[in-house]
Amino acid sequence: MIAKLWGRLDDILDDAVVVDVQGVGYHAFCSGRTLRRLPAAGAAVELHIVTHVREDHIHLYGFIDTIERDWFGLLQTVQGVGARVALALLAVIEPADLLVVIAAQDKAALMQANGVGGKLATRILTELKDAAGSVNLGSAALAVEAGAGGDVGDAVSALVNLGYRRGEAAVAVASAARGLGDGAGLQDLIRASLGELST
Repeated sequence: MIAKLWGRLDDILDDAVVVDVQGVGYHAFCSGRTLRRLPAAGAAVELHIVTHVREDHIHLYGFIDTIERDWFGLLQTVQGVGARVALALLAVIEPADLLVVIAAQDKAALMQANGVGGKLATRILTELKDAAGSVNLGSAALAVEAGAGGDVGDAVSALVNLGYRRGEAAVAVASAARGLGDGAGLQDLIRASLGELST
């Protein structure tokens, strides 16, 4: 199983890259987000890899960071979301914003991705909202805290200290922050988040 590639970026294709690792070229499919963040061809590159082994093929999927790689795996736990749809979702929604989209039940945001219609968007929102409450989203949840500002991070920490799981707390705070707007203080965020968790 290949978990990481480090080498020279040999070629950038429409939906993939070729990484030269000591003379061996590895073809890895990538999201639009990863493709946009890559250096120019010829430069050194490191990709986090998910290896899919099937009867008729072995595919590598490459990601610029572990947050995107983790969401790629989580999205595919939803029935009807394969590798191609997961990449399409990650191309239009930043991994750190996915918690906000899920918390807000924002179907329209998901439907921007190729291959995602109304029914699939509803399934993704339903199944991942449940998953976010019971599964530690690890680096993805931490990225929301780090990227959203001090009060949001403090609110998540406060809820964790009250006994809520980190993933569940991050979803509730993200939803509360979106509802309250930019001017919300820490106490308002905590109060609104507790309301989200009690519904």
